[in-house]
Amino acid sequence: MLKLLSIGLVAGLFSALFGVGGGIVIVPLLILVARFPERPATATSLAAIGITALAGTISYASRGHVDIAYAALLGLPAAAGAIAGSILQQRLHTRVLNYGFAALLAGVAAWLLVG
Repeated sequence: MLKLLSIGLVAGLFSALFGVGGGIVIVPLLILVARFPERPATATSLAAIGITALAGTISYASRGHVDIAYAALLGLPAAAGAIAGSILQQRLHTRVLNYGFAALLAGVAAWLLVG
């Protein structure tokens, strides 16, 4: 229980600081620290990040930093992508998911360091 609370706290902090949380923080920590299987970790992360996103959005919106039109322009296609991604994830072997996720994180890290 304490592990999950700690993971949630770290995810919320990074989510508000950098706009990341679910895939970059929660999923790896659920798998490595809390010993969740990959698919339940991903699903749990999606549910948790929805709550985190709402809290962050309210905080930023209270300061006038949210553009609702752009949020909808990003969010609606992202919702469609989330549905497609969840369908695809159920069809892929967990090893493929792990390697793909690691490659994505390594690629983003390299891009941030070089770019």
